[in-house]
Amino acid sequence: MTEWQLYIIRCSDDSLYTGITTDLERRFEQHLSGKGAKYFNGRKPLEIVYRESCADRAEASRREAVIKRLSRREKLALIASFH
Repeated sequence: MTEWQLYIIRCSDDSLYTGITTDLERRFEQHLSGKGAKYFNGRKPLEIVYRESCADRAEASRREAVIKRLSRREKLALIASFH
């Protein structure tokens, strides 16, 4: 069974990008090379600042939706609790 991960990346403009994947290192490399999300057109992914394991794609997608609705302050608190 494939393990899904939810992740947050801090970008060069200090924004936060949230996504899901089954291979976080591969996905981060895709974002770096410009083959990932269109969100990174004009901004560079700097570092993965948060990750969370999910049982399946459905759970990862639900969790992604919840996190995307958080305010920046709430996302930063979540990231701080991870470190």
